[in-house]
Amino acid sequence: MAPALQLIGISKSFDGFKALAGADFSVTAGEVHALLGENGAGKSSLMNVAAGLYAPDEGRILVDGKDVQLAGPRAAHGLGIGMVHQHYKLVKAFNAVENIMLAQGGARFSALARSVEEAVRRQADALNFAIDLGKPVGLLSIAEQQRVEILKVLVGGARVLILDEPTSVLTDREAESLLQTVRALAASGTAAVLVTHKLNEVRNFADRVTVMRGGRSIATVNASETNSRNLTELIVGENLQERPAPAQSIGGPVLTLKGVAAARGDGHRTLNGVSMTVHAGEIYGVAGVGGNGQTELAETLMGVTTVLDGTVEITGAGDVTHAPAMLRRALGVVSIPADRHSYGLAGSLSVAENYGVGGVVAGRFGGWLAVRRQAMREAARTAVKAYDVQGVRSLSQPASLLSGGNAQKLVIAREFESHPKVVLAHSPSRGLDVRATAAVHDSLRQARDKGAAVLLISEDLDEIMLLADRVGVMSRGRITAEFPAPADRNAVGEAMVGHD
Repeated sequence: MAPALQLIGISKSFDGFKALAGADFSVTAGEVHALLGENGAGKSSLMNVAAGLYAPDEGRILVDGKDVQLAGPRAAHGLGIGMVHQHYKLVKAFNAVENIMLAQGGARFSALARSVEEAVRRQADALNFAIDLGKPVGLLSIAEQQRVEILKVLVGGARVLILDEPTSVLTDREAESLLQTVRALAASGTAAVLVTHKLNEVRNFADRVTVMRGGRSIATVNASETNSRNLTELIVGENLQERPAPAQSIGGPVLTLKGVAAARGDGHRTLNGVSMTVHAGEIYGVAGVGGNGQTELAETLMGVTTVLDGTVEITGAGDVTHAPAMLRRALGVVSIPADRHSYGLAGSLSVAENYGVGGVVAGRFGGWLAVRRQAMREAARTAVKAYDVQGVRSLSQPASLLSGGNAQKLVIAREFESHPKVVLAHSPSRGLDVRATAAVHDSLRQARDKGAAVLLISEDLDEIMLLADRVGVMSRGRITAEFPAPADRNAVGEAMVGHD
């Protein structure tokens, strides 16, 4: 049987940069085919060709064994190819049905409304998608918005479903649910393409995997016949498997929380007496199922959420419970936020400006009224090189043009240039590929080994187990258990899900 979708020798260049160089890929009906590779390897570019968003410079596209020319996304849609992009393409003020109607085209809304709504409800029921179809999508959760996108392409008749980094912004539980849905769709005959960098997703949910590097397809193998080590070597061209590296020397307490309580704007308490101590030269990992107060803990320590009860102390500075964020930074507290693009960087500002803003505040590059831009640019150039921030063609380019991994490296370069006393790292490797993740982890270890107290908050238990010198489990807004390294993974897992 011919593949549902086949790409042969696809090449594509942008402004002289060759994003794809003779890439090949195919997916058959009834399979989940994972597409792996580093950020910038060409995965999304290749799938954008398949979805009709990019016209290839060279190569062939075949659907059900027949050569086709895709004049655009509508042509791909007409051939049964649907793509759910990493950044959702929804009108936030419209509800789910209205967004799906917009994607249909070719008929008046009045003629489509009833049939589309019925089709959406049938498809949602078949997939066990619990969504309020009448609510504006801007009020839905990220996972619910993603379900709307999936419904949009399936109701449109997609037989080939392409999911671009679908779990990058989902919790572990949401990701598991989504991938189970993808497997069910494949079992019903859909050809599913999973663009990812997460090896566990490949092992647990894919039938085959194609690895890309430098715009080329390096290998295609059966997922059941390979392992993480082999895949990592294919992805990066070398073995980058990390190994736990314990702290060299743990010092005295630096960051101490005693009975800290905090609430959301609606008054709902999210922290219910958090107590912990993080020492100099230590990585303290906070593990837990998403939604148990981790985000609020990070915001409280950054100084953007008000503490209702309890105290936060920094050795040498005393009680900083109600200290503003600016003062905390002056005391040596730095932050790597979970959402680097929204809270870590100003996308419209240049790479140099994003790096230099901390130095401007501290007076190293002059003041706001007289910024020494040349000094700022030179410091940014040195940092970009030291932290291997790739994709910087000019220090004047907007930071929004950086890939996720390189954006994170820029954030870390800026935060660590002042030799911090306390590092707050919230999901620092979320959405990053193998090489970028290893670089971020190495930076956290280096900060620890220079004496910083590192608080790592992550829903990725693998990350916690790899980096933490101590593990604290967070449940219902407080630390309910602690484990010294090397921690027993099963015991940590039981503490995460077993606390009443």
